[in-house]
Amino acid sequence: MPDLPYHASPNFKASTLSSEHISHYDLTQSTTQHAPPPTLLSPAFTPPGTPGIHTPTVNRPPRSIPVDTSNLLANQRPKLLEELPEVKCVVRARIPTTSGSEMFLHMYQNNADNKEHLAIVFGSDIRSRSLDATVPGETELDRMIRGAYVGRLYPGRTSSKVDGEPMHDSQSHTPPLVRIHSECYTGETAWSARCDCGEQLDEAARLMSQAHGGVIVYLRQEGRGIGLGEKLKAYNLQDLGKDTVEANLMLRHPADARSYGLATAILLDLGFGGQEGIRLLTNNPDKIVAVEGPNREIVVRERVAMIPISWRTGGKQGIQSDEIEGYLRTKV
Repeated sequence: MPDLPYHASPNFKASTLSSEHISHYDLTQSTTQHAPPPTLLSPAFTPPGTPGIHTPTVNRPPRSIPVDTSNLLANQRPKLLEELPEVKCVVRARIPTTSGSEMFLHMYQNNADNKEHLAIVFGSDIRSRSLDATVPGETELDRMIRGAYVGRLYPGRTSSKVDGEPMHDSQSHTPPLVRIHSECYTGETAWSARCDCGEQLDEAARLMSQAHGGVIVYLRQEGRGIGLGEKLKAYNLQDLGKDTVEANLMLRHPADARSYGLATAILLDLGFGGQEGIRLLTNNPDKIVAVEGPNREIVVRERVAMIPISWRTGGKQGIQSDEIEGYLRTKV
Protein backbone atom coordinates (compact mmCIF):
# COMPACT_ATOMS: atom_id res chain seq x y z
CA MET A 1 0.00 0.00 0.00
CA PRO A 2 1.45 3.38 -0.98
CA ASP A 3 2.12 6.00 1.64
CA LEU A 4 -0.99 8.11 2.05
CA PRO A 5 -1.82 11.05 4.30
CA TYR A 6 -3.38 10.08 7.62
CA HIS A 7 -6.80 11.40 6.59
CA ALA A 8 -7.03 9.26 3.46
CA SER A 9 -9.38 6.25 3.34
CA PRO A 10 -7.66 2.85 3.31
CA ASN A 11 -7.29 1.27 -0.09
CA PHE A 12 -9.66 -1.69 -0.39
CA LYS A 13 -11.78 -3.24 -3.06
CA ALA A 14 -15.54 -3.26 -2.39
CA SER A 15 -17.31 -6.56 -2.79
CA THR A 16 -19.96 -6.98 -5.45
CA LEU A 17 -23.51 -7.46 -4.22
CA SER A 18 -25.21 -10.61 -5.34
CA SER A 19 -28.34 -10.29 -7.42
CA GLU A 20 -29.83 -13.37 -5.82
CA HIS A 21 -32.91 -12.70 -3.66
CA ILE A 22 -32.27 -12.90 0.08
CA SER A 23 -34.88 -15.61 0.50
CA HIS A 24 -32.76 -17.89 -1.65
CA TYR A 25 -29.99 -17.97 0.91
CA ASP A 26 -29.98 -20.98 3.19
CA LEU A 27 -29.61 -19.22 6.52
CA THR A 28 -29.30 -22.52 8.35
CA GLN A 29 -26.06 -23.29 6.61
CA SER A 30 -23.43 -21.35 8.47
CA THR A 31 -20.27 -21.79 10.38
CA THR A 32 -20.27 -23.43 13.77
CA GLN A 33 -22.30 -21.40 16.27
CA HIS A 34 -21.32 -20.99 19.90
CA ALA A 35 -23.66 -20.25 22.81
CA PRO A 36 -23.35 -16.73 24.18
CA PRO A 37 -21.36 -16.39 27.38
CA PRO A 38 -23.39 -16.74 30.59
CA THR A 39 -22.92 -13.07 31.42
CA LEU A 40 -24.99 -12.11 28.40
CA LEU A 41 -27.92 -14.41 29.16
CA SER A 42 -30.99 -12.75 30.69
CA PRO A 43 -32.25 -14.43 33.87
CA ALA A 44 -35.63 -16.13 33.81
CA PHE A 45 -36.86 -13.50 36.30
CA THR A 46 -35.56 -9.96 36.28
CA PRO A 47 -36.07 -8.27 39.68
CA PRO A 48 -37.50 -4.75 39.65
CA GLY A 49 -35.36 -1.71 40.24
CA THR A 50 -36.85 -1.14 43.69
CA PRO A 51 -36.85 -4.28 45.86
CA GLY A 52 -40.08 -5.01 47.67
CA ILE A 53 -42.46 -3.45 45.12
CA HIS A 54 -43.02 -6.39 42.78
CA THR A 55 -40.87 -9.10 44.28
CA PRO A 56 -42.58 -11.41 46.78
CA THR A 57 -42.13 -10.21 50.37
CA VAL A 58 -43.06 -11.68 53.72
CA ASN A 59 -44.27 -9.28 56.41
CA ARG A 60 -43.77 -11.04 59.71
CA PRO A 61 -45.24 -9.60 62.91
CA PRO A 62 -42.67 -8.53 65.50
CA ARG A 63 -41.56 -11.28 67.84
CA SER A 64 -43.03 -10.95 71.31
CA ILE A 65 -42.65 -12.51 74.75
CA PRO A 66 -45.79 -13.31 76.81
CA VAL A 67 -45.77 -11.57 80.20
CA ASP A 68 -47.94 -11.75 83.31
CA THR A 69 -47.38 -9.44 86.28
CA SER A 70 -50.50 -10.46 88.19
CA ASN A 71 -48.51 -12.73 90.55
CA LEU A 72 -45.86 -10.19 91.53
CA LEU A 73 -45.57 -9.60 95.26
CA ALA A 74 -45.95 -6.11 96.67
CA ASN A 75 -42.21 -5.81 97.35
CA GLN A 76 -41.48 -6.78 93.74
CA ARG A 77 -43.46 -3.87 92.31
CA PRO A 78 -41.90 -0.43 91.80
CA LYS A 79 -43.37 2.47 93.72
CA LEU A 80 -46.07 4.04 91.53
CA LEU A 81 -48.44 6.96 91.86
CA GLU A 82 -51.37 6.12 94.11
CA GLU A 83 -53.74 7.85 91.71
CA LEU A 84 -53.40 8.39 88.01
CA PRO A 85 -53.37 12.01 86.79
CA GLU A 86 -56.35 13.39 84.91
CA VAL A 87 -55.79 13.81 81.18
CA LYS A 88 -57.83 15.41 78.43
CA CYS A 89 -57.30 15.31 74.69
CA VAL A 90 -57.90 18.85 73.44
CA VAL A 91 -57.22 18.42 69.72
CA ARG A 92 -56.59 15.71 67.13
CA ALA A 93 -55.46 16.02 63.51
CA ARG A 94 -54.66 13.68 60.64
CA ILE A 95 -50.98 13.63 59.64
CA PRO A 96 -49.89 12.06 56.33
CA THR A 97 -46.35 10.79 56.77
CA THR A 98 -43.34 10.72 54.46
CA SER A 99 -43.54 6.90 54.37
CA GLY A 100 -46.99 7.04 52.80
CA SER A 101 -48.94 5.98 55.89
CA GLU A 102 -51.22 8.18 58.00
CA MET A 103 -51.52 8.78 61.71
CA PHE A 104 -53.64 10.94 64.00
CA LEU A 105 -51.74 13.21 66.35
CA HIS A 106 -53.52 13.77 69.68
CA MET A 107 -52.46 16.54 72.06
CA TYR A 108 -53.17 16.14 75.77
CA GLN A 109 -53.42 18.43 78.77
CA ASN A 110 -53.26 17.14 82.34
CA ASN A 111 -53.42 18.19 86.00
CA ALA A 112 -49.88 17.01 86.87
CA ASP A 113 -47.73 19.38 84.79
CA ASN A 114 -48.08 22.09 82.16
CA LYS A 115 -46.53 20.10 79.32
CA GLU A 116 -48.33 19.09 76.13
CA HIS A 117 -47.94 15.32 75.93
CA LEU A 118 -48.88 13.53 72.71
CA ALA A 119 -50.39 10.31 71.43
CA ILE A 120 -49.41 9.27 67.90
CA VAL A 121 -52.26 7.01 66.83
CA PHE A 122 -52.13 4.67 63.83
CA GLY A 123 -55.60 3.55 62.80
CA SER A 124 -58.86 5.51 62.79
CA ASP A 125 -60.64 3.04 65.12
CA ILE A 126 -58.61 4.10 68.16
CA ARG A 127 -60.46 7.05 69.66
CA SER A 128 -60.11 9.37 72.64
CA ARG A 129 -63.00 9.35 75.10
CA SER A 130 -62.28 12.85 76.34
CA LEU A 131 -62.04 14.24 72.81
CA ASP A 132 -65.32 12.65 71.69
CA ALA A 133 -67.20 13.89 74.76
CA THR A 134 -69.78 16.56 74.04
CA VAL A 135 -68.86 20.12 75.01
CA PRO A 136 -71.86 22.27 75.95
CA GLY A 137 -72.63 24.95 73.38
CA GLU A 138 -70.26 23.72 70.67
CA THR A 139 -71.31 23.46 67.04
CA GLU A 140 -70.58 20.70 64.56
CA LEU A 141 -67.90 22.92 63.06
CA ASP A 142 -66.34 23.30 66.51
CA ARG A 143 -66.19 19.53 66.87
CA MET A 144 -64.57 19.05 63.49
CA ILE A 145 -62.00 21.78 64.19
CA ARG A 146 -60.85 20.06 67.37
CA GLY A 147 -60.82 16.68 65.63
CA ALA A 148 -63.90 15.05 67.20
CA TYR A 149 -65.14 13.64 63.91
CA VAL A 150 -65.50 10.20 62.33
CA GLY A 151 -63.92 9.29 59.01
CA ARG A 152 -62.13 12.00 57.02
CA LEU A 153 -62.66 15.70 56.62
CA TYR A 154 -63.35 17.12 53.17
CA PRO A 155 -64.46 20.48 51.76
CA GLY A 156 -68.14 21.06 52.39
CA ARG A 157 -68.53 18.57 55.24
CA THR A 158 -71.06 19.80 57.82
CA SER A 159 -71.35 17.00 60.38
CA SER A 160 -68.86 15.34 62.72
CA LYS A 161 -70.83 12.08 62.45
CA VAL A 162 -71.00 9.63 59.56
CA ASP A 163 -74.40 9.49 57.83
CA GLY A 164 -76.01 10.96 60.91
CA GLU A 165 -75.04 7.97 63.08
CA PRO A 166 -73.35 8.50 66.46
CA MET A 167 -69.69 7.63 66.82
CA HIS A 168 -68.85 4.13 67.96
CA ASP A 169 -65.78 2.01 68.59
CA SER A 170 -64.54 -0.89 66.52
CA GLN A 171 -63.35 -3.91 68.52
CA SER A 172 -60.22 -5.86 67.59
CA HIS A 173 -59.20 -9.29 68.90
CA THR A 174 -55.45 -8.65 68.58
CA PRO A 175 -53.78 -6.68 71.39
CA PRO A 176 -52.54 -3.44 69.84
CA LEU A 177 -48.91 -2.40 69.69
CA VAL A 178 -48.00 0.37 72.15
CA ARG A 179 -44.76 2.28 72.59
CA ILE A 180 -44.13 4.66 75.50
CA HIS A 181 -41.54 7.07 74.12
CA SER A 182 -39.84 9.87 76.04
CA GLU A 183 -38.89 13.03 74.18
CA CYS A 184 -35.28 13.15 72.97
CA TYR A 185 -34.43 16.34 71.10
CA THR A 186 -30.83 15.33 70.52
CA GLY A 187 -31.59 11.88 69.14
CA GLU A 188 -34.71 12.79 67.14
CA THR A 189 -33.85 16.25 65.82
CA ALA A 190 -30.14 16.95 66.29
CA TRP A 191 -28.94 13.65 64.70
CA SER A 192 -27.17 12.53 67.87
CA ALA A 193 -25.34 9.20 67.74
CA ARG A 194 -25.19 9.03 71.54
CA CYS A 195 -28.49 7.16 71.76
CA ASP A 196 -30.93 5.17 69.61
CA CYS A 197 -34.06 7.13 70.56
CA GLY A 198 -34.71 8.41 67.03
CA GLU A 199 -34.19 4.95 65.58
CA GLN A 200 -36.62 3.42 68.10
CA LEU A 201 -39.27 6.04 67.32
CA ASP A 202 -38.97 5.35 63.58
CA GLU A 203 -39.07 1.59 64.10
CA ALA A 204 -42.16 1.79 66.31
CA ALA A 205 -43.95 3.87 63.67
CA ARG A 206 -42.92 1.40 60.95
CA LEU A 207 -44.25 -1.60 62.89
CA MET A 208 -47.54 0.13 63.66
CA SER A 209 -48.01 1.20 60.06
CA GLN A 210 -47.38 -2.38 59.00
CA ALA A 211 -49.88 -3.68 61.57
CA HIS A 212 -52.45 -1.00 60.60
CA GLY A 213 -52.83 0.06 64.21
CA GLY A 214 -51.06 1.09 67.37
CA VAL A 215 -50.17 4.01 69.62
CA ILE A 216 -46.96 5.83 70.49
CA VAL A 217 -47.45 7.80 73.71
CA TYR A 218 -44.93 10.62 73.41
CA LEU A 219 -44.07 11.98 76.85
CA ARG A 220 -42.32 15.31 77.25
CA GLN A 221 -39.66 14.14 79.70
CA GLU A 222 -36.38 14.98 78.02
CA GLY A 223 -33.19 13.38 79.25
CA ARG A 224 -34.84 10.66 81.34
CA GLY A 225 -36.82 13.38 83.05
CA ILE A 226 -33.99 15.81 83.93
CA GLY A 227 -34.51 18.28 81.06
CA LEU A 228 -32.42 19.27 78.06
CA GLY A 229 -30.01 21.59 79.90
CA GLU A 230 -29.07 18.98 82.49
CA LYS A 231 -28.87 16.36 79.76
CA LEU A 232 -26.23 18.40 77.92
CA LYS A 233 -24.24 18.66 81.15
CA ALA A 234 -24.47 14.87 81.40
CA TYR A 235 -23.07 14.63 77.86
CA ASN A 236 -20.01 16.60 78.97
CA LEU A 237 -19.56 14.22 81.89
CA GLN A 238 -19.83 11.30 79.49
CA ASP A 239 -17.00 12.79 77.43
CA LEU A 240 -15.03 12.83 80.68
CA GLY A 241 -15.51 9.08 80.97
CA LYS A 242 -18.81 8.62 82.84
CA ASP A 243 -21.72 6.54 81.58
CA THR A 244 -25.34 7.70 81.39
CA VAL A 245 -26.29 6.60 84.91
CA GLU A 246 -23.10 7.88 86.55
CA ALA A 247 -23.49 11.28 84.86
CA ASN A 248 -27.06 11.69 86.12
CA LEU A 249 -26.08 10.74 89.66
CA MET A 250 -23.14 13.18 89.66
CA LEU A 251 -25.60 15.95 88.69
CA ARG A 252 -27.71 14.96 91.74
CA HIS A 253 -30.48 13.45 89.64
CA PRO A 254 -31.92 9.94 89.84
CA ALA A 255 -30.56 7.44 87.35
CA ASP A 256 -34.00 7.58 85.71
CA ALA A 257 -36.45 10.35 86.70
CA ARG A 258 -39.16 9.37 84.23
CA SER A 259 -42.74 8.66 85.28
CA TYR A 260 -45.33 6.69 83.34
CA GLY A 261 -48.55 7.58 85.16
CA LEU A 262 -49.47 10.03 82.39
CA ALA A 263 -48.92 7.32 79.78
CA THR A 264 -51.24 4.95 81.66
CA ALA A 265 -53.93 7.64 81.87
CA ILE A 266 -53.61 8.44 78.15
CA LEU A 267 -53.92 4.74 77.23
CA LEU A 268 -57.07 4.50 79.34
CA ASP A 269 -58.50 7.52 77.55
CA LEU A 270 -57.79 5.78 74.23
CA GLY A 271 -59.78 2.72 75.34
CA PHE A 272 -56.97 0.31 76.20
CA GLY A 273 -58.24 -0.61 79.67
CA GLY A 274 -59.56 -4.09 80.37
CA GLN A 275 -58.30 -7.62 80.03
CA GLU A 276 -57.68 -7.56 76.28
CA GLY A 277 -54.38 -5.89 77.02
CA ILE A 278 -51.61 -4.48 74.86
CA ARG A 279 -48.32 -5.53 73.30
CA LEU A 280 -45.64 -3.21 74.68
CA LEU A 281 -42.65 -2.26 72.53
CA THR A 282 -39.80 -1.97 75.02
CA ASN A 283 -36.41 -3.40 75.96
CA ASN A 284 -37.01 -2.63 79.65
CA PRO A 285 -39.03 -5.27 81.54
CA ASP A 286 -39.39 -2.88 84.50
CA LYS A 287 -41.42 -0.55 82.30
CA ILE A 288 -44.19 -3.15 82.07
CA VAL A 289 -45.37 -2.75 85.67
CA ALA A 290 -44.94 1.03 85.50
CA VAL A 291 -47.19 1.28 82.42
CA GLU A 292 -49.83 -1.05 83.85
CA GLY A 293 -50.54 1.43 86.63
CA PRO A 294 -51.09 1.13 90.40
CA ASN A 295 -54.14 -1.13 90.03
CA ARG A 296 -53.24 -2.76 86.70
CA GLU A 297 -55.56 -0.42 84.84
CA ILE A 298 -53.66 -1.46 81.70
CA VAL A 299 -52.71 -5.10 81.15
CA VAL A 300 -49.52 -5.83 79.21
CA ARG A 301 -49.99 -9.21 77.52
CA GLU A 302 -46.75 -9.32 75.53
CA ARG A 303 -43.41 -7.52 75.43
CA VAL A 304 -41.89 -6.85 72.03
CA ALA A 305 -38.13 -6.23 72.14
CA MET A 306 -36.66 -3.44 70.01
CA ILE A 307 -33.28 -4.74 68.84
CA PRO A 308 -30.94 -2.00 67.52
CA ILE A 309 -30.60 -2.10 63.74
CA SER A 310 -26.81 -2.24 63.99
CA TRP A 311 -27.08 -5.42 66.08
CA ARG A 312 -29.57 -7.03 63.69
CA THR A 313 -27.41 -6.29 60.64
CA GLY A 314 -24.00 -6.98 62.11
CA GLY A 315 -23.05 -3.30 61.96
CA LYS A 316 -23.90 -2.89 58.27
CA GLN A 317 -26.81 -0.52 58.99
CA GLY A 318 -28.05 1.62 61.84
CA ILE A 319 -26.21 4.05 64.08
CA GLN A 320 -22.42 3.74 64.07
CA SER A 321 -20.42 5.43 66.84
CA ASP A 322 -18.36 4.66 69.92
CA GLU A 323 -20.87 6.56 72.04
CA ILE A 324 -23.87 4.48 70.99
CA GLU A 325 -22.11 1.24 71.90
CA GLY A 326 -21.38 2.51 75.39
CA TYR A 327 -24.95 3.75 75.75
CA LEU A 328 -26.44 0.41 74.72
CA ARG A 329 -24.11 -1.51 77.04
CA THR A 330 -25.28 0.66 79.94
CA LYS A 331 -28.94 0.04 79.06
CA VAL A 332 -28.40 -3.70 78.82
